[in-house]
Amino acid sequence: MKFNKSILAVAVSAMFIASCGSSSSTDKTVVEPEPSGFAFEATELITNLTNDVIVAGYQSLNDKAELFLLSTQTLVNTPTAENLAMAQQAWKDVRVPWEQGEAHIFGPVDALSIDPHLDTWPLNTSDLEELLASQSSFSADELSSWNDDVQGFHTMEFLLFGDGVSDNNKEIDEMTALEREYLAASAEVFKKHTQTLFDAWTVANDPNIENSPAYKDLLLTPDNEVYSSQLGVIEELINGMIGIVDEVGNGKIAEPFGTSAETSDTSKVESQYSWNSLMDFTDNIQGVQNVYRGEFPNQTDQTGLIDFVNAADAELATRVDNEIVDAIMKIKAIAGDNYLPFRQAITDVEARERIQSAIDALTTLQASLESDVLILLQDWQQ
Repeated sequence: MKFNKSILAVAVSAMFIASCGSSSSTDKTVVEPEPSGFAFEATELITNLTNDVIVAGYQSLNDKAELFLLSTQTLVNTPTAENLAMAQQAWKDVRVPWEQGEAHIFGPVDALSIDPHLDTWPLNTSDLEELLASQSSFSADELSSWNDDVQGFHTMEFLLFGDGVSDNNKEIDEMTALEREYLAASAEVFKKHTQTLFDAWTVANDPNIENSPAYKDLLLTPDNEVYSSQLGVIEELINGMIGIVDEVGNGKIAEPFGTSAETSDTSKVESQYSWNSLMDFTDNIQGVQNVYRGEFPNQTDQTGLIDFVNAADAELATRVDNEIVDAIMKIKAIAGDNYLPFRQAITDVEARERIQSAIDALTTLQASLESDVLILLQDWQQ
C-alpha cells in the first residue's frame, strides 16, 4: 500500500500542533501551597532559660540560703539588735530568688515536695507557739520530721519579725533564746532543701538508676520520658508563667482582698509578718519577665520566650512584654505614697482601687498568655 505523503504530513503537523497547544494533566506544573505557621529554632532559647535563668536562679537561692543560715547562727551566738537586723535582711534576700523562681515551679521543686517544705502558707501559729512553750531545745534533725506548716519561710519570718499586726520591727529583747534556736534549726533544714533542689537540677538525681540525668538535661536534650520534643519544653515554660500569674492575681491578691473592705481577710495575706507581701508579688511577676525576656534585670539581652512569640507575631510579642511591665508597676503602686503594707491596703478605700487595677492587669496578662501565646505552639513548624 502506498501512502499519500501530503496527507501524512498534515496528520503529523496536526499532532505536533496539538501537543504544543495543550498539555496533559501529567505535564502541568504543580504549585505547592505556602506552608502555614512559623519557623523558630528553639535550641538557644531552651539552653539559655535552663542554664542562665532557672539553674542560675536556684544557685542564687542556695547561696543566699547559706548566708541566711550563717546569719541565724550568728544571732544565736551573739543576740544583738544589729545581728537580728542582719538576719531579717538575709531572710528578705533569700526570698527574692525563691519568689522569682515560682515562674518555673515544675520538675524537682514539685516532684520532691520542695515547695511545701520551704513555703507552706498559712503558718500554723498555734502549733508553733505550743512547740516553743513545751520544748526545751530544738535541732534540725528533729524539726525536719515535723509538718511543713511549722517550718520553712513563714516559720522563720514569724520568729524574726513578730506577728506583723502593728509593725514588722521585732526588737532583740522580744526574741527568746529558744526562738533563736528554733530559727537556726529551721534555717539549717531550709538550706538542706535548697541544696537538694539545686543538685536535682544539676547532677544525676537518682543513684539507683544508671545514667540518671540532672533535670536540666531533660530540657536541654528533649526526646525523653518527660519531654518528647522541644515543643514540650516550650509548653512547660509558658504554662509556668501562666500558673504564677493566675496564683498572684486570683490567689495571693484576690483572696485576702475579698469583694469589699468588710469581706477582706488579713489572715490570708502571705508574708504578712514581715510586711513583704508586695515585694513577693512583684518578684513573682519579675520571674515571669525573666523567663519571657530570657535574662535577669540589668543583664545583657539574651534569648527568651519573647523571641519565640516574635517569630510568629511581632505585635503580640511587644504587647505581652508591655503587659508584664504594666502588671509589675501596678503591683508596686498598691503601696501608694504612704507605703501601705498589703495587709493594711486591703482595708483602705483608695488602696483598694489600686489593688483592683493590679488584679485587672494580671487578668489581662493571663488572658494573653493563655489565649494568644500558648496557642502559638499549634502553628510552630519545628
